[in-house]
Parts: sequence; structure tokens; C-alpha cells
Amino acid sequence: MKVLLAHNSTYFPALGGGDKSNRLLMEALAARGHSVLVVTRVPEFSENSHAELKQELAARSIRTSEDADSLAYDLNGVQVRVLTRSPHLRQFFQSCVDFFDPDIIVTSTDDPGQILFDLAVRHPRARVVYLVRATIAVPFGPDSSMVSAAKTENLRQADLIIGVSHYVAGYVREWSGLDAIHVPISLLEPGSEFPLLGRFDNEFVSMVNPCAVKGITIFLELARRMPQLQFAAIPTWGTTPAELELLRSVPNITLLPRVDNIDDLLRRTRVMLVPSVWAEARSRIVLEAMSRGVPVVASDVGGLHEAKLGVPYLVRVNPIVRYQPSLDASMVPVAEVPPQDVAPWQRILERLSSDRAHWEEIAAASRRAALDYAASISVEPFEHALLDLLKKPRKAATAGSPRPLLSEEKRRLLALRLARKASGKPALTHPWFTTIHSAPENRLRLFCFPWAGGGALPYRAWSEPLAQAAFVVPVRLPGRESRASEPPFERMQPLVEALLEQIRPFLNAPYAFFGHSMGAGIAFELTRALRRAGLPLPRSLHVSGARAPQFRLNHVPPPEPSLRDFIEELRRLEGFPPSVLNQPELLKLALPALLADARLYRHYAYVPEPPLDVPIFAYGGDADPNVTSAHLDAWREQTTAHFERAEFPGGHFYLESALPALLAALRAHLLRQQS
Repeated sequence: MKVLLAHNSTYFPALGGGDKSNRLLMEALAARGHSVLVVTRVPEFSENSHAELKQELAARSIRTSEDADSLAYDLNGVQVRVLTRSPHLRQFFQSCVDFFDPDIIVTSTDDPGQILFDLAVRHPRARVVYLVRATIAVPFGPDSSMVSAAKTENLRQADLIIGVSHYVAGYVREWSGLDAIHVPISLLEPGSEFPLLGRFDNEFVSMVNPCAVKGITIFLELARRMPQLQFAAIPTWGTTPAELELLRSVPNITLLPRVDNIDDLLRRTRVMLVPSVWAEARSRIVLEAMSRGVPVVASDVGGLHEAKLGVPYLVRVNPIVRYQPSLDASMVPVAEVPPQDVAPWQRILERLSSDRAHWEEIAAASRRAALDYAASISVEPFEHALLDLLKKPRKAATAGSPRPLLSEEKRRLLALRLARKASGKPALTHPWFTTIHSAPENRLRLFCFPWAGGGALPYRAWSEPLAQAAFVVPVRLPGRESRASEPPFERMQPLVEALLEQIRPFLNAPYAFFGHSMGAGIAFELTRALRRAGLPLPRSLHVSGARAPQFRLNHVPPPEPSLRDFIEELRRLEGFPPSVLNQPELLKLALPALLADARLYRHYAYVPEPPLDVPIFAYGGDADPNVTSAHLDAWREQTTAHFERAEFPGGHFYLESALPALLAALRAHLLRQQS
């Protein structure tokens, strides 16, 4: 297999973790017998750059050849061609591609302008792989510094997209609609012995690449607050001249030179700081430090929780959410860095620098976790992905083919609706109660209220299992599914008032309510509104995944979270439907309703009224951290009739994983109320 890496950055000596990871990835492929060519460049094209690189390589005993525009050398089995004198990168890259005729062209986010990617997809036969090593450099989503629909669409021509971490692969899927996988692409040095270098008495608290996006403000403030400690800063690609001056102005910060061998830094480091305020994709330095027994204190953003392998410490920061349309002196997008709370960092650092036993505990746990992880990674998953790719047709070859705007299913549905409209027949569904017009007159109807962001569709599958006990009537609120164009409700009272008017014509038959999470609160408040209006009440109220309402007595709404924090909170809800979180199209469709529903429930406060004369059945997941048995049991205070609690295996969304058991219990409870 012939593999060409299009590396629109420095390759060797590396200026950053991504550069080093790309080098090790290519060298691992070469070691397995593949032919590998790297096409790269120097930061600035000039005669001086040419001479300096040639000198650096000679100092490392690497022999070079040269022509008018470039240098060439072999490094650990990989051919490398570096454009040094000429600024014509596209022409240079094209000539290398024509000469090498690769089977695979690997591109990455070090080419954010897609200069080399555009040429790669034009190759008549090569498959194109796109490595995502930094979400700031992709043209989509909240982490991006340069959102572009055109560039996002262009990436559809890639035959395979690989993320450096699960976070990155998930981000690509969620925010672009592109498929992406995660396999290890940040390998360690072959034959690494991982010497134990961490010592409690080592001299420095260190940070690599101190700059705005990497959290230099946190690093500087810690050094100012803790003059008793010695700090080390290792400037690399992101540090600007102005930031260098700031570092030099703090007496207890020592500037250290960049090193080829990271061990030269780690043997002097007591604690490594990684206080990034952008969504770090993974961070190579975390694993390198931990594998040498050096504790790492890192931000809880992006893929850093994966890099930390479950070992303390991760610290919350206020992440960057906006970039200016300009570049700094290091050619990095200028970030608007929000204020940071340094106090948690200081508390952790004070303990790690004063409590030897605790430092040794964290150091040992870090080394164990890192060595276990290192033993599990190799180039083989990446190699297998490339070999599998060669068995498939190229995407770029069919990229110009028009794609249908609607799926076959959606086109059939649209045709049916148009035909029905043309025939003058009335619509089959009620906007709020989707199946109500098909409900038998004297049969129990079960109105099912959705959770936050949910709609009527998930309840469709309940009709057959519950057919013996009730006719299922899913409730579709404004702002979702077929009502997506309608503004969603953001407060409980007006929603309940609207529901009261909509359900009034359908109270001539027996009915019951079921609601999950937010839907439980809606069902409860609608039942109380029906009582106040003197209307027939449900035969029974079935609440799921929700605390009893009295826990919201005198509730004061918390501040609204940022979009990033909101999505992270959804991820923490055990069992939140992955069909939504991992499908960008679904997430984009669901977000307006999710945000509105979150505001609705955030502002919902319980007002005491007498208990209902309605049986209440409370259901929950036995592993739901937010809704415990006590929270469910407290629903008994809301009824003077029968109360029963049932719990099922799973978290907050147990009703997906334990659906058969829930439906069996629900069916039994409904039948019992009719006997």
C-alpha cells in the first residue's frame, strides 16, 4: 500500500503534538512494510528557512538532498519532501502526488483551508482520508473558529474521516452530518521504555505551549499567586511574542527550550498543567506525562477526560465560545477568552505540592493507567481501516452525482399528503393528539406526554404491547416533528392552559395519563388544571423518571447554561437516546425543542394544592442519579387514592433499555384500574 501524507504544517522537528503524532503514525505504517511519502513545508518560505532546516537535520545526522524549491530526506523508513524556498504549495503537492501515485492520501485539520484536500480528492484513484486532530480547525460546530457550510459540504468527498478521540469523532457526526470513526492515531514512540521520571522533589510545575487557547491566563495567575513554586513554560507553535513577554515578567517562571525528547522536560517536572480553554481534541502531553509518573492537572473540556483515563484531576473552565475573524502573530485564530476561576487549580496544586503521600498516590495511578493504555494501542486498527477502504469505491468519483433532497420514505409521505389534500379529505391526525381520531369511543385512552425535546413518535411503538389495556394517544407539543415550525412553549402554565382546551373535547371516554421526565410534570399539572375546571379526571396518573413536584416548592430558576454545557449535561444523563446525540441531523432538529423544554422545566415551580383523588404509579430507573427511590416514593403525598412505585434496570432513560419490563408493568396497572 502506498500512502501519502499531505501535511500542511511542520513535520520534523515537530512544533506540536499533532505533528509528532502524524510522524509516528506514518513511521508505524512504514515499519509494517507500506511505502510512505510525506509532503510538508516550513512555516515561512525563504532561503533562511531552507538553510536552517538543513542545519537542524544535519545536527540530527539526517542526510538531505535538495533542489531549487525543496529538501528531501528519509526518516525512519518514511520519505519526506519539504517545500522550503517556494510559496507554490499546491503546485509542489501536485507534482509529488503525480510522481508517487498513492493508493491513499491522508489529509488532516492542519490544512484548515483545504488547500491540499481539494487537490487530493481530484486524484483519479486514491482514497482520501481526513484526520480530525483539532475541532477548532473544522468548518462546523461550536468549537470551530471558521464555520463554513461550503467547506463542510466539501468534506463529504473524503472516503474516511477519523477522529483522534471519541469526543472528536462524535463532534464530527453531531455537528456536520458526516460519518466519522475513532481509531488510535496518536501513537507513542516505538520501543518506548517509559522511564519513571516523576519525583515529588522535581523542580517545576510545567506547561507546554502556553498561549491563549491553551490557558496561559490560568498558568500566569497560578504563578503569581504561588511564588513559593517554580514554574516552567515551554513555548511552541501558539506562543506569541507578547505572551513571551508576559511569561518573562513573572519571576518564578522559567522559559525552557523546545526538546525533541519529551523525557528531558518530564524529568524536571513535578506536576504538568494542561489548562486548555478550547475544546482540546485529546492532548498528547497528558499521556506522555502520566506514563512517566508525572501527575497532570487538566481542563475538563473536549477530549481531555479521555486522555486522563479516569485519573484525577480534571477542572471545569469557562471555554472559548467565540473567535475573532483574524489571526494572531502565531497564525492562530484570535480567541475571546472568558474570565477564569483559578481558585480550584490553586487548591489542587497546593495539595500536590505539599502532600507527598497524595502526590505519590496520583503519580502511581497516572502511570498505571497510562501504561495499560499504551499497551493497548497500535497502528493496526488504522492500517486495517485503510486496507478496508481500498476494497470500496471512491467517494470522490461520485461526489458530483446529485443526491436526493428527500429520502424515499419522506417522498412517499409527501406524495400521500399532497394526494389527500388534492382529494379534499381531512387530515388523519390531530396536531396535539396524533391518533385520537382513530380511538374507539368506550376504550381507555392513554395520553402519553413526552420528555424534554421528545415528541409523539417514540410512543408509536407502545400501541401494540398495550393494545389489551389501552389505546395509546401520543401527545405532540409545538416545536417538534410535524409541528417543528411552531414556536415551542417555554413556561408550564401557558402550555397546560393550551392542553386543557385541546383535550376538553375528548373527555367523553375513560382515559389515563403517562409522562416521562418533563412529561410527568406536564401530566400532573394538567390533571390539577382539569380538577380546577371541574372536568372529568384521568382514571390513573403514571409518572416516570421525575421527582415528586413538591421538591420544586419555592424553586428559584438557576442561570441558563451555555449551549456547550447544555449538551454536555445531556451526555451525562445516563441513557439519553444516542439516536439523538450521535445523529447530527436529529440533534439539530431536536435542539430548539430541547432548549425550550429545558427553559420550561427550569422555571417550573410547584404551588401546593390538595392531593389528587387519582391513583398514581411512579416509575424510575434504579441507576438514575438524579431521580432516586425517595424522589419517586414522595409522589404518594400527591394522592389520596392508591399509590405504587416500580423501578427498572437503567438510568434516566431506562424506558429504552428496559422497555418490555416497563410496558408489562404499565399494562398490568392499567388493567387493574379497569377491573
